[in-house]
Amino acid sequence: MKHLKLVALLLLLPMLLCAQKRGKHAASSHIADMKGAKKLWIWMNPSQATTVQQYDSLFSIWAKYGVTGVFFESDVEKAFRSAKRHGLEAHRWMWTMNRGDILARHPEMAAVSRTGKSTAENPPYVNYYRWMCPSYPGVADTLAREVEALCKKDYIDGVHLDYVRFCDVVLPVTLWKGYGIEQKEEHGEYDFCYCERCRKAYADSHNGVDPLTMQFPDQSPSWRAFRYQQVVDIVAKVCQVAHSYRKPVSAAVFPTPEVARRLVRQDWVRFPIDAVCPMVYHSFYDEQPSWIRTAVREGVDFMGNKKPIYAGLFLSGFKSIDELRLGVRMAIEGGAKGVSLFAQPTLDELKAVSAELK
Repeated sequence: MKHLKLVALLLLLPMLLCAQKRGKHAASSHIADMKGAKKLWIWMNPSQATTVQQYDSLFSIWAKYGVTGVFFESDVEKAFRSAKRHGLEAHRWMWTMNRGDILARHPEMAAVSRTGKSTAENPPYVNYYRWMCPSYPGVADTLAREVEALCKKDYIDGVHLDYVRFCDVVLPVTLWKGYGIEQKEEHGEYDFCYCERCRKAYADSHNGVDPLTMQFPDQSPSWRAFRYQQVVDIVAKVCQVAHSYRKPVSAAVFPTPEVARRLVRQDWVRFPIDAVCPMVYHSFYDEQPSWIRTAVREGVDFMGNKKPIYAGLFLSGFKSIDELRLGVRMAIEGGAKGVSLFAQPTLDELKAVSAELK
């Protein structure tokens, strides 16, 4: 009898292993699908004031025109469930390092500029720019707990990271005029993080050199690399948690690996995420829609085509429907597996994007 049971188990084992593999693949959702139809994502800030009927009406239209899923900026359960009812993936869009709510409780976690100012008390550029220091021990744990709480909710299909970087040491060029600044070089008040913990950690691994004693700290490759790694470590921590719940992680990142490293100390090529949404907002950089192809291609080349790139498009940056169609076409020609739209599209915009992705 025992022999028969053993034989039966051996016969079933390949089937069980295949089922387990299928389960793991399904749990990761199709956000990381490298084959098949192009994907269409939309960034959205849902409202509790919107009714279920209104959400159902909206998402039924989105589903009709091929929307893959939604990155929701706040946790409005009825919005998530409505999207899922209509076959859309529902991911929680999460602010990561720019967190004034956390700093209000823990100002000691704040990033410090080269000029010695804490973002908890002196936010750069705008009042909501209150950045945490990734090297502070409580930061990674706090974010990991948040991700775990999100992943425990059955209506959340995945986590989408935003502001997963340092503060902008240099703004995109078209934003300079609005802030009344010219950033032809890096200015100390926008350069982070120079807290005692970061400086000591760097000094401990670089022959005791304090970044503040460097004549040109903005030109030090090793000091830049040190900060890239801090953010990579944060992402690795939250990904480990999300993946333990079989929930995928994506991220909104700066448009190209080179621009991301230079402007915001973000090395997203090394993020252990499942999909990337580079914000190729061409108008921010005083570029034409054709630049979208160049930017996406750089990301695809750096990633080795190992993970899908969904090009983030800024709808207000396009002057016409035809120009929007061109932008989508440029993204696909650059190697994107789809696009993500910033702002809720009009029906005409949605139709145009959907047509280009077929």
